[in-house]
Amino acid sequence: MNSLYETLGVSKNASSDEIKKAYRRLARKYHPDINKEKGAEEKFKEINAAYEILSDEKKRAQYDQYGDSIFGGQSFQDFSRNNNGFDINDIINDLFNRSQRGGFKGFNSRGFGSDFSGFGDFEEDLDTNTSINIPFETGILGGEYSINHNGENIKIKIPHGIKDGEKLRVRGKGKQRGLKTGDLIIKVNLEKSPIYERDEDDLIRKFDISLKTALFGGKVNIQTPKKEVSFSIPANSKNGQKIRLKGYGIQNRKTKIYGDMYLILNIILPNTDDLDENLITLLKEKLKD
Repeated sequence: MNSLYETLGVSKNASSDEIKKAYRRLARKYHPDINKEKGAEEKFKEINAAYEILSDEKKRAQYDQYGDSIFGGQSFQDFSRNNNGFDINDIINDLFNRSQRGGFKGFNSRGFGSDFSGFGDFEEDLDTNTSINIPFETGILGGEYSINHNGENIKIKIPHGIKDGEKLRVRGKGKQRGLKTGDLIIKVNLEKSPIYERDEDDLIRKFDISLKTALFGGKVNIQTPKKEVSFSIPANSKNGQKIRLKGYGIQNRKTKIYGDMYLILNIILPNTDDLDENLITLLKEKLKD
């Protein structure tokens, strides 16, 4: 069976672009902030885990070779739901990371087969989970961030372009049993930005301009997360019109390519009380209903 492809609704021969498009469409449909139906959150987790594998060339090649046998012969959907006591993304990552050090024995109700060191004996008991909230722009730009965990100040590196809900692993900061120590798994929550909305690697923001600039055009400045930018507003611009600033979005961690920034123009109309009476009279005469 090839149930990962079924989860995303694509064929086994789907291109990476087709897989990405299918993922984006389904992720928007089942995102917990949008879809409040029962089961939507679990479906969203399945979609993310499936994309985690199929968007990675090495993992996809391994899955194409072994199929659903790596899930103990279960379909991916059954595997995901039968292990809802764990974070499915952590299980998937652990499974494929370990597979690179040895052959697949799959995963059954007792844990990984003999080629793995025993998921149930280690990660389940010794890994510790926590969550942090970071500013939106820290998520865009990345950088060092300090957290306090069990009285210890831990410095972590936030990768640029991290998405809301992604997880970071800090080795050796989990629970300890004998000589074994688990890891600290940190779920990163991005705070809402008062300025930006995010669409994958693109940023969207409303940008105020004067009526004069909208009518006759002009050069304006704007501060972006990267730097201050000067650009031109074309004459006869409309309210709600989009201006694209190429390369001023978020840098993709895999491709290193920057997304774009889209400015949605918001024309600020003058207060007629502040206008010259002769101009008001002229506008009333010349403007059409």
